[in-house]
Amino acid sequence: MAQKTLNSTDSHKHTNRLAEEHSPYLLQHAHNPVDWYPWGEEAFEEARKRAVPIFLSIGYSTCHWCHVMEVESFEDDGVAKLLNDWFVSIKVDREERPDVDKVYMTYVQALYGGGGWPLSVFLSPDLKPLMGGTYFPPDDKYGRPGFKTILRKVKDAWENKRETLVKSGAFAIEQLSEALSSSASSYKLSDGVPQKALHLCAEQLAGSYDPEFGGFGSAPKFPRPVEIQLMLYQSKKLEESGKPSEANENLKMVFFSLQCMARGGIHDHIGGGFHRYSVDECWHVPHFEKMLYDQGQLANVYLDAFSITKDTFYSSVARDILDYIRRDMIGEEGEIYSAEDADSAESEGATRKKEGAFYVWTSREVENIVGEHANLFKDHYYIKSSGNCDLSTMSDPHNEFKGKSALIERDDASTKASKLGMSKDEYFDVLGACRRKLFDVRSNRPRPHLDDKVIVSWNGLAISSFARASKILKEEAERTKFNFPVIGCDPNDYLEVAEKAASFIRRQLYDELTHRLQHSFRKGPSKAPGFLDDYAFLISGLLDIYEFGGGTNWLSWAIELQDTQARNTSQDELFLDRTGGGYFNTPGEDPSVLLRVKEDHDGAEPSGNSVSVINLVRLASMVAGSRSDCYRRNAEHLLAVFEKRLNDMAMAVPLMCCAADMLSVPSRKQVVLVSRKPSVELENMIAAAHASYDPNKTVIHIDPSNKEEMEFWEGNNQNIANMAKNSPASDKVVALVCQNFTCSSPVTDPMSLKALLHQTPPSLK
Repeated sequence: MAQKTLNSTDSHKHTNRLAEEHSPYLLQHAHNPVDWYPWGEEAFEEARKRAVPIFLSIGYSTCHWCHVMEVESFEDDGVAKLLNDWFVSIKVDREERPDVDKVYMTYVQALYGGGGWPLSVFLSPDLKPLMGGTYFPPDDKYGRPGFKTILRKVKDAWENKRETLVKSGAFAIEQLSEALSSSASSYKLSDGVPQKALHLCAEQLAGSYDPEFGGFGSAPKFPRPVEIQLMLYQSKKLEESGKPSEANENLKMVFFSLQCMARGGIHDHIGGGFHRYSVDECWHVPHFEKMLYDQGQLANVYLDAFSITKDTFYSSVARDILDYIRRDMIGEEGEIYSAEDADSAESEGATRKKEGAFYVWTSREVENIVGEHANLFKDHYYIKSSGNCDLSTMSDPHNEFKGKSALIERDDASTKASKLGMSKDEYFDVLGACRRKLFDVRSNRPRPHLDDKVIVSWNGLAISSFARASKILKEEAERTKFNFPVIGCDPNDYLEVAEKAASFIRRQLYDELTHRLQHSFRKGPSKAPGFLDDYAFLISGLLDIYEFGGGTNWLSWAIELQDTQARNTSQDELFLDRTGGGYFNTPGEDPSVLLRVKEDHDGAEPSGNSVSVINLVRLASMVAGSRSDCYRRNAEHLLAVFEKRLNDMAMAVPLMCCAADMLSVPSRKQVVLVSRKPSVELENMIAAAHASYDPNKTVIHIDPSNKEEMEFWEGNNQNIANMAKNSPASDKVVALVCQNFTCSSPVTDPMSLKALLHQTPPSLK
């Protein structure tokens, strides 16, 4: 479909090829005057035929600066004419095609020292990069060239220095390909590397810790859950090695950081969930978009904090996140959506959107809505008539939120309640009722755009947190009270959410004949294949569904997705570098994707390689024989690829540091539960097995009367099947804890199992 102009049946002045796409981001640009193409052969052929460069613009539907550049440049007829006359313009959704994004983001970061979205790159017709950047303003200002100037310079260079440009782009891709396809010099990490990397990463994070506001690093502050995971993991290791004071120092940093984040404006106190990051150092004024990958990971670290402390502050935050997802981010078939935008209209009918409009409040609004408790509420959340974005010079440098307040808790609730002569419960009841009133009013505001694309990898992260919550939250005290936006549901409901999301992926994004995943879904599966992160994160989520009470069908599917013996269908066949070690992030079947990268950076999302090592360790502890050995060998070879990274830049790979140590643990603890299913007693024993924080533990539950389960274990681990067969017939659940080739005497009640799991193995005393 070529660019169209207004006619009697068309309500838009322009419509381009993107109107045929399913991606919300591409559809946002379907009526630009720019003659956009989606990524594909049609665009490449047009560039070759016209002998013009390609302008590639990459972003995503909830990206604030992508919206800005669209309004300033892509909706401008003059800019569109330059693009249409001189270039073939391609628009890519980075969430739909992370493989394409990775190639050109790597190029921009390597050449210019930084990157971001929107990503703007100029390519030759054979897709080699010529130059690039991120957001360009429409006109020259602040000493920076505007987008129109950039277009003219690229056109001039293409006409007069084409050969040099093309050679430079080809050379850049060659260099990047060589640098990013590293191989291992051996099949195993050198001795001591896991322990050294773990210690070094914790030391580096501690050195960047902010003792005043929590978190690691300075503003802007991103919640990077892999950092929390590293510190918790290292604390557990220190505790086991008899260094409780050092362990507690790590825990203090983690707990204070989690508290500051939850009390800050980065947390949506009215509707639940977390925003992407805070622009200031005190976790106050956020960039207001909400991403699914943040929610799943953050719920997990708050669950971990609860399992260590049993403090319901942390369990309530985990519930807050999960209940937000359930309410606002789940489709009719259980699929979990990707994101909510930062921008929205300030009123119905307004044509322009503003960042944070949905979330901020004036003092007068709060007074009118809340009524008699307005002063209490305003004091608690630091709401002022002049606006409250004044805690840092970085919070609102352009006075965009003048007179507006982003809710933040600055003082201890118990102290405030005491001053008012109220009990803590009474005080929290009032706050919850006020939040509910504000939520109801906020629900009538123009909502931020919902990206209802379903991404397998991000669903995998959320599936993990829902599955884990279903048992960890059973440890909440009976008297625990919940206040809005927490619903306070039965934790078992969360396992149902996890299973429904996994079922949607199996039904809509998994081919039962080819056993291959597709990357995403919106009105149908995307054209993009499943990538490493999709396989790795989904496998992790499926393992959690099983370990936290789901059936062996989920474990079977995880093995099927991972299995090294499946031909051209599994993660190992599609992504594993059998010679050099490690996993590429793409299957390598699309010639338009110029780089195959072995990703290691654990950033806003963990790397597929880090998660894969942990998956392999977990699978190796469940199955037996040659398959178990193969999983461990692949994990060892993978880590050897990244030995230099672990040694030199541990803080860049915190989850990989944990994974390396997990693999080095001589004997992983196994908790085997034998019981008829389903039963309340088994549910309680699974909860007891997961009651304490221990990332080096595997929980296996088996019903000896279930033929399908017994056949699964007989085919994958005869020892487990034998335990079930030899377990004494009983109405009670029989639990055994196995480590170092020995198993404990059986116990049959949750308290005894908890006590058994708290014992320190003789080798660690």
